[in-house]
Amino acid sequence: MPDVNAQPDQAPPPPAETLRARARKAYADQARETFEEKLILDYLPLVRHVVTRVAENIHQPADIEDLISAGTIGLIKAAREYDPSRKAEFKTYAYIRVRGAVIDELRRRSFVPSAVHGKLRQIRAAYEQLAGRLGRAPANEELAEAVGMTVLELYRTLEESRNQHFLSIHGLTGQESAMGDFIASDEQASPPTQAERAELRVQLARAITELPEKERLVILLYYERDLNMKETAEVLKVTESRVSQLHASAILRLSMKLQERP
Repeated sequence: MPDVNAQPDQAPPPPAETLRARARKAYADQARETFEEKLILDYLPLVRHVVTRVAENIHQPADIEDLISAGTIGLIKAAREYDPSRKAEFKTYAYIRVRGAVIDELRRRSFVPSAVHGKLRQIRAAYEQLAGRLGRAPANEELAEAVGMTVLELYRTLEESRNQHFLSIHGLTGQESAMGDFIASDEQASPPTQAERAELRVQLARAITELPEKERLVILLYYERDLNMKETAEVLKVTESRVSQLHASAILRLSMKLQERP
C-alpha cells in the first residue's frame, strides 16, 4: 500500500557552480541594463542636438518631436548594441545611429518635391557638361545661365534639394549612403569598411580645399567647428540666408566631386 504521506520525487538541487554561474549572469545582466540606462540618460541631449542641426536645413515644416522620438529610438538601439571592448567611443557610435534614425524618418516623409528633383537633375547634368568643357568647376553664375535660372533661383533650388543629399554633408555621394558613417572613426566597422572610410575622408578633405574660399569656410565652421548657421553667419559677417546659400552650393560641388571617385 503506497505511503500517502510520501513526498513526490524532486530533482536534486543544481550544483554550487551552476548556482554561481546563474548568479554571475543575473548580476551581469543587471549591470548591463544599468550601463545602458546611464548611456541613454547621459546622451539624450545629443538627440536634440542632432535634430536641431538637421532641422535648420529643412525649409519645409517638420514635426520636431517626431524627429526627436526617432532619434531617441536610435540612441536606445545604440546603447543596447554598443560593445565597449571594441574601442569605439560611444559618442561617435551614438551620433551615427541617432543621425541615421532621424534621416530615415525624414526620408520616409519624402520632403523633396518631384519638381525639385527634376531641376536638380538638370543642374547636375549642366555642371558635368560645363566642367568637362571648361576644365574646372563652373561658377554659380555660369551654372545658372546654363540651366536658364537666375543665381537666386539656383541657390533656392539647391537649398530645397539638400533634403535629397541627406540634408547635410553626410549624403554627398548621391547614392543614399550615409557619408557620416564614412567620415566618423568607428572601430566597430569591418577592416574593408574602415579602409573605405579612410580613403573617402582623404578625398573629402581634398575636395573641401578646392572649394571657393567662402564656401570652404562655411563647411569648416559648420562641420569642423560645429557652429550652426547663425553662428557661422556671425563669424563671416554675412546674413544667415547667405550662409545657407553658400552651404547649399558647397554641398553640390562636393557631391559632384565625390561622385567621380571610383
